[in-house]
Amino acid sequence: MLELLHHVLEIVVEYAIFMFEIVGVLILIWAGVKGIYNLLKKDPEAGLKLAEGMAMALQFKLGGEILRTVVIREVSEILLVGGIIVLRVALTILIHWEIKNGKAGH
Repeated sequence: MLELLHHVLEIVVEYAIFMFEIVGVLILIWAGVKGIYNLLKKDPEAGLKLAEGMAMALQFKLGGEILRTVVIREVSEILLVGGIIVLRVALTILIHWEIKNGKAGH
């Protein structure tokens, strides 16, 4: 019975990871398209709006990586996922810093 529950958990987590990853990618694509449009319109806040979209996309991608830690079985996987999480958190912090400074400058 416990083995069955573990298997069900793995399946649910894998689908959830996939959904988080897809949503993150779709948000990033949408933000990029809007960013190009805003750039062509010469919108002075085009960079800020793009950064906000990137930050949102990274949040979803980070959520997927955190979920991935639930189904890790080997130390090498932990190191890989940990490295990815650290990188994405650093990018998120940098983008939020840019957004904060961009809003303060306007």
